[in-house]
Amino acid sequence: MSATDDTGVDFLTTDATELSRLIATRSVSCVEVMTACLDRIDQVNPTYNAIISLRDRDALIGDARTADADLAAGRNRGWMHGFPLAVKDLAATAGIPTTFGSLLFADNVPDADCLMVSRLRAAGAIIIGKTNTPEFGLGSHTFNPLHGTTRNAWNPTLSAGGSSGGAAVSVALGMQPVADGSDMMGSLRNPGAFNNILGIRPSFGRVPNGPKPEIFVHQLSTDGPMARSVSDLAHLLDVQAGHDPSVPLSQDKPPTPFAADLDADIAGRRIGWIGDWNGYYAMEDGILDLCGTALGEFESLGATVEPLLPDFAPEAIWSSWVTLRQWSVAGGHAADFAKPTRRDLMKPELLWEIEHGLELSALQVHEASVSRADWFRCFMGLFEQVDFIAMPTAQVFPFDADIRWPDRIAGRAMDTYHRWMEVVIPASMAGCPAINLPVGFDPAGRPMGIQILGRPRGEQALLQLARRYEEATTWLSMRPGV
Repeated sequence: MSATDDTGVDFLTTDATELSRLIATRSVSCVEVMTACLDRIDQVNPTYNAIISLRDRDALIGDARTADADLAAGRNRGWMHGFPLAVKDLAATAGIPTTFGSLLFADNVPDADCLMVSRLRAAGAIIIGKTNTPEFGLGSHTFNPLHGTTRNAWNPTLSAGGSSGGAAVSVALGMQPVADGSDMMGSLRNPGAFNNILGIRPSFGRVPNGPKPEIFVHQLSTDGPMARSVSDLAHLLDVQAGHDPSVPLSQDKPPTPFAADLDADIAGRRIGWIGDWNGYYAMEDGILDLCGTALGEFESLGATVEPLLPDFAPEAIWSSWVTLRQWSVAGGHAADFAKPTRRDLMKPELLWEIEHGLELSALQVHEASVSRADWFRCFMGLFEQVDFIAMPTAQVFPFDADIRWPDRIAGRAMDTYHRWMEVVIPASMAGCPAINLPVGFDPAGRPMGIQILGRPRGEQALLQLARRYEEATTWLSMRPGV
């Protein structure tokens, strides 16, 4: 199969920013782009299992013809006009199954889009199906009893990460130009690192979503973009971001689009390196060395890198995280848990979260929230010393896709199903933006990344830093073989 048309455009490697320009100028047609993406899905998805609930090809080609007709009539809907897009299977999509990877919702077909999907459609995207996710997005390894396991873009015997594993693999393998994802516990960052692409967790409120039953207190998760270039990442964030009156804590868009202001000199910027937090985080051999090489790239660009040790107990961050997560998960699933026939269809990790969440008192939740606030105050104080904070994106390289989760790292036992991803918690609890940047591969060819944390609402500065890194390295230009 060739994805190159008679204009010489390779739809599978051309970045989305250029693809958008080519479509807008009618240098390529939406039908050509759709056909190339569907052919690519036919070629690789049976092995990697990233895209699920794929719509009928003839219907999708018909949607692409309509998009071409709109352009011919002078109607360009936006940056994503004609883009084939599979949406993460946690986001409601009208007329397309939204299963959450759960047997409980195997037949669930929403009547309406969620807010984020509405924005994607309004920008011109053609929704082709969904991307695979762990059951209810729990766990950073993408497998579920409905759709099976999503496999790593660089080695299908390995985990794709999660919970945006299907999204990351589909972008890495050229099945779609960009992808949406969501991040509660590293779910935009970890699969980005595991598949050598970009993923940014935005600040709380930057990308609103709904409708949801509760809109004020559960603020652990956020939607965001994944892409193969910084420009693509910024453009998709521009589509997703912005205040909506139905989400009271959502933020207004910045006055200048993220994608319009990516070039900046980072000389003199200070990066604080937390690393493994003085040995607190168990780390697989080789991860810190790869991250050190990336930090050296920043120094070559004129930034300064210095060790950073927050004056805060990382155990306290974890403890408050576990309480708040269990409370949130229990709140979302208690009604199904109360029914034995539905409870029997829940995976053990979900049952563990709910059972512990139901045991919590209001005072325990309050105390966890206070501890979180203490961490936020400490976190903000760190920016009196540095401009950015750097940590590894993960504590293990991509692991065997056929295990549920890593139970040991460097000889240390992991006491929960998600402890092996503890390194992503500081950013999640601070509500700050955090971006994954690829840092290379270990001798076995397994990808890894570094997460750079910024000030709340500091996405622009992070994207500018990432742009300079992208220009100075070759990782994002690399594509996995199949």
